[in-house]
Amino acid sequence: MAISPEAFPPRKRRPSAGAFISPKLSELNLLQSLLLVSEEICSLQPPPSFLARNSLSIIRKVKLLAVLFEEFLRSPVPFLSPSAILCFEEMYIVLQRIKTLIEDCSNGSTSNMWLLMHNESVANNFHELTVDLSTLLDIFPAKEIDLSEDVEELVCLVRKQCSQNKAFLDPESEELRREVLTMLDRIKHEIVPDQSKLLEIFSKLGLRDSSSCRQEIESLQDEVQNQTDEKSKSEVIALIGLVRYSKCVLFGASTPRSEASFHKTTWSELTIPTDFRCPISLDLMRDPVVVATGQTYDRESIKLWMEAGHNTCPKTGQTLAHTDLIPNRALKNLIAMWCREQKIPFESTENRGSVKSLVINKAALEATRMTASFLINKLSLSQSMELANGVVYELRVLSKTDSDSRACIAEAGAIPLLVRYLSSDVGAEHPNLQVNAVTTILNLSILEANRTHIAETDGALNGVIEVLRDGATWEAKGNAAATIFSLSSVHSYRKRLGRKTRVIKALLDLAREGPAFSKRDAMVAILNLAGDREAVARLVEGGVVEMTVQVMDELPEEAVTIMEVVVKRGGLVAIAAAHSAIKKLGSVLRQGSDRARESAAATLVIICRKGGSDMVAELVSEVIGIERVIWELMGTGTVRGRRKAGTLLRILRRWAAGLDGDLRQGYSSNVTSSRTALPS
Repeated sequence: MAISPEAFPPRKRRPSAGAFISPKLSELNLLQSLLLVSEEICSLQPPPSFLARNSLSIIRKVKLLAVLFEEFLRSPVPFLSPSAILCFEEMYIVLQRIKTLIEDCSNGSTSNMWLLMHNESVANNFHELTVDLSTLLDIFPAKEIDLSEDVEELVCLVRKQCSQNKAFLDPESEELRREVLTMLDRIKHEIVPDQSKLLEIFSKLGLRDSSSCRQEIESLQDEVQNQTDEKSKSEVIALIGLVRYSKCVLFGASTPRSEASFHKTTWSELTIPTDFRCPISLDLMRDPVVVATGQTYDRESIKLWMEAGHNTCPKTGQTLAHTDLIPNRALKNLIAMWCREQKIPFESTENRGSVKSLVINKAALEATRMTASFLINKLSLSQSMELANGVVYELRVLSKTDSDSRACIAEAGAIPLLVRYLSSDVGAEHPNLQVNAVTTILNLSILEANRTHIAETDGALNGVIEVLRDGATWEAKGNAAATIFSLSSVHSYRKRLGRKTRVIKALLDLAREGPAFSKRDAMVAILNLAGDREAVARLVEGGVVEMTVQVMDELPEEAVTIMEVVVKRGGLVAIAAAHSAIKKLGSVLRQGSDRARESAAATLVIICRKGGSDMVAELVSEVIGIERVIWELMGTGTVRGRRKAGTLLRILRRWAAGLDGDLRQGYSSNVTSSRTALPS
């Protein structure tokens, strides 16, 4: 693997003069600003040792300039000619660029590995800024200013020091860069790196413990987002693989973060924009596609729907004229931008399905495989729960990264070992270990090939169900529910899970009683199970309609979506149970989000059609001003929402036309009051 400096041009931020100083600043303020930025540069934290020489050299020159500015400020009334002011303004910009470059190299925001790989480019940057200073000093109009002899000598000294002919490339840094590339090449050929050599390299890079390695990985992950071509991205990911492997081998497992701090980074805590959620899974869409009816779904979810034998659109119920899936690239770009803002890795299903498209050169894959094997071997030999927790936490983090990591972990034999830590006994004494184990299994299940491994591993499915029912923490229960959702995307497993009364009961209990993030995980799993009619019957029997009514104020979109699916497939029993939901649905119809109002209208149409006049009467009596609400939805709702509202209005009017006098009069008075309140 060869990484050329030209492949990754260094990021330069050239500030404009107007960003820092006004063109009308007085000479005194200009000199004070120059002195201040010079002092800030001199006080900066030094960069890594392999960049020290270039940075310290330019800092020494800036220190001499600071003395020059101080000398000017000592004058009673500093007087600068227009050409001198222009020269100093340009110098201020150069000093700001120097400050930015040193900060980028030293404050931890930029990866040390990345800087090392671009050692030559960084050295050229320092040289370029030194040349800029030299040019400004060459044209500095010293003769126009009454300088003391000492100051003139100082200007000459700085000018002389800045006049280097070429960039300085530290031989030791170049040797270190070659050693890293050699290490990556050995990994590429499946040769396990020598630990003593690894330790020596990482020590020179300033990576001397687990914490610094974790920060280095995060910095490299940011660099992946900054790269524009796939070759560059894959090379940065190879470096991530090397650091991750070295972190585990050299410094052992990390100290797991607390449940609360880790959970802040999970999807459950994020408020995902409604338009970014798949209507089927209610999760963030990775690869949005448009079906024949014009509705958008996540590719993976709608494919599973079609593979299960459905030929209709899940939202509209319309028969699909064709099964072509058209990529919604505009929405995908918006989702990717949102993910970058939230600092969330965005991995589309296209990339997950094509190993070589984004992620992998051979070195990256082998580094991941070595890391997984090392951790699994260490877990199999663990003698204490504390040690096991550290290793399982590392597997949890690794399994969160990409599909190749998930494949490598499963291939190394992790699943049977993780099952050990799902029991209630482990949860009672070591709750964090149980959370880490079930979350790792959840992450592994994201890869379709792993779902069979999990479902067919002895005790794995029962272990996940046990965590769902009796997990030590809400996070453990929620992630077990999410695992059920993931596994149930396979049709045969959906039927298998939907037949288990304990799964149905545990999901409904979690949806009723858990915190918001756990409720959502449970409801997504319930929605998936509701794709099977036999499971719907069990859900209705277990009280799914009552549950959705209970949580509708807190999670209206999820609750109404489940209600729609259940009443559509649950028969008369589900319709009868929905009697108590009509008022809540009317409330959502009046003030919910566009998507929630759309599902509420569709649900009410089904209830009224299948439930007959009793249900229509209930709707009229429970939802005052229902016709006005419907008219509003017909004017402002989504395309499907407007269509369903129109259908609902026709149902109400047909019902009203056939009523006895008193009931018809009561309905008519409601309609009349609604109409008079509407704007003309």
